[in-house]
Amino acid sequence: MQLPTFQEIWQDSLQWQPTQTQLDQWEQLYQEIILINRQINLTRITEPQDFWEKHLWDSLAGVIGLDFLRYKDSLKVIDIGTGGGFPGLPIAISFPHWQFTLLDSTRKKINVINLFLEALKLKNCTTFIGRAEDVGHLPEHREMYDLALIRAVGEPSVCAEYVLPFLKLGGIGVLYRGNWQTEEELNLKAALKQLGGKFILVKQFNTPLTQSIRHFIYVKKVAETPYQFPRPVGIPKQQPLG
Repeated sequence: MQLPTFQEIWQDSLQWQPTQTQLDQWEQLYQEIILINRQINLTRITEPQDFWEKHLWDSLAGVIGLDFLRYKDSLKVIDIGTGGGFPGLPIAISFPHWQFTLLDSTRKKINVINLFLEALKLKNCTTFIGRAEDVGHLPEHREMYDLALIRAVGEPSVCAEYVLPFLKLGGIGVLYRGNWQTEEELNLKAALKQLGGKFILVKQFNTPLTQSIRHFIYVKKVAETPYQFPRPVGIPKQQPLG
């Protein structure tokens, strides 16, 4: 099984196209994942077109074409709860001059990602094992990142509590989500006031193959995050801000 390239779809949907080098690295990543998935259940998304849409296109759609992102700078990026390496790995391949930290609390997943980094010779990624609630308080990670990525792990206000402590002033957080409602926006804005953040934008897409609805929510760090955030493990989900 090989990944489709879909150059025209990249162009039509995001006004962007991957280079041949990026296509080759994505293909290698895909083959590595198919191989390792026989031993541990890293992802249920293994069919080539599904993988392209839900792991590659979806990852890139969250960060392409934003007028408030300094693409040419060497941005420091953290992928919070990276799981099998998404959205972080496809973006790291696409922006080799950015520096990535791939964070997950599951050692087994981080061990697998380390194998991918070695196989793909990706020099712009490091991994870290830990929970966002703890790592967000470590001096080497707190308020150190220009860009923080998080796929839906709960309510938007919960995601914001994980994201904001990692961002420098002026840094951008990207919340990857499926559905999105007005009530969630109100709760998120209330949470951001407490976290030193500001709501910037919601982008809605229909995914190009299955026409599923996707939302990308963008927040900006405008003030220092009070030190009590993130709250201890489990509390952000049990008692969401808002």
